[in-house]
Amino acid sequence: MENQVSYEAASSTAPHALERSESLESSTVHASAEPVTIKDFYRLVKPGIIYSNSMTAFAGYWVAARWQVDWLHLLFTLLGTALVMAGGTVLNNYLDREMDAKMERTQKRALPSGRISPNTVLWYGIILGIAGLAVLYFAAHSPLATLVGLIGLFLYVWLYTAWFKRTSVWSTFVGAFSGATPPVIGYCAVTGSIDLGAILLFAFLFLWQPPHFWALGIRRMEEYRAAGFPLLPVVRGTYVTKISMVRYVVLLVPVTVMMTAFGYVGYIFLIASTILGLVWAFMSLKGFRATGEDEVKWAKRMFIFSINYLTLLSILMVIDTVKAVA
Repeated sequence: MENQVSYEAASSTAPHALERSESLESSTVHASAEPVTIKDFYRLVKPGIIYSNSMTAFAGYWVAARWQVDWLHLLFTLLGTALVMAGGTVLNNYLDREMDAKMERTQKRALPSGRISPNTVLWYGIILGIAGLAVLYFAAHSPLATLVGLIGLFLYVWLYTAWFKRTSVWSTFVGAFSGATPPVIGYCAVTGSIDLGAILLFAFLFLWQPPHFWALGIRRMEEYRAAGFPLLPVVRGTYVTKISMVRYVVLLVPVTVMMTAFGYVGYIFLIASTILGLVWAFMSLKGFRATGEDEVKWAKRMFIFSINYLTLLSILMVIDTVKAVA
């Protein structure tokens, strides 16, 4: 099922390649002359990803603690998790720098534009990752959470970014494994074990990611094609991608139901997650009738809904966590 991107279409635009290359080189030279700021280093960690995943790590910790929270321990756990994720996203930027230079939405970033050197970014990512693992191990005192963080970092940087993202339509599936580790880190920091609660949290975030990312992939499909990313919409088309999205969204509903059924969260979460899951499934099915500009608008709505879905359910997961029996 593994596929490579076809680059035949690129050859038809060969007469304009030199012009685009000169334009990119000119903009890179101009950009590299601009001073590097703290904001550039801040953007390298992809703060949106850090915030959303820290939110799920918090939810995982809270579900495991059942309202009996050690606030300092929670702080160290979130700090360590955030640093590990930041190390991964920075190294992702390092490995993707050449492809990012080809995409309109990423080519002005500090690394592909030449404002920051690749070696600086490489060491920046390594230091952040090591610091995060050290905080989880020595400050949060959780060897298991540290191990989960290390596995997530390895999967994201090497298996996803360095390998599958460049070679296979399975990249999003592989990337979902690493992306689902933050709530498990939070959970394991409390329990010191991987039990059903950790598995359900992992499944929740694992199933959420592909439809979320494929919605973005459909919106930016031509940019991903130009950069050479063999994303599912690029290789297989939007119809096959929509079928895959429906599969993941539909499976989310029973996973969220099981979180209530096995006593981790209450009925407020159950009702909200079921309603939102069914709405998302209905929206996914409506995508089969969308084409052209309507398809792009549909993908944008799907992307925004997925963010709101994760945010709201993470909050409700915390609010409606079943309290520990005294």
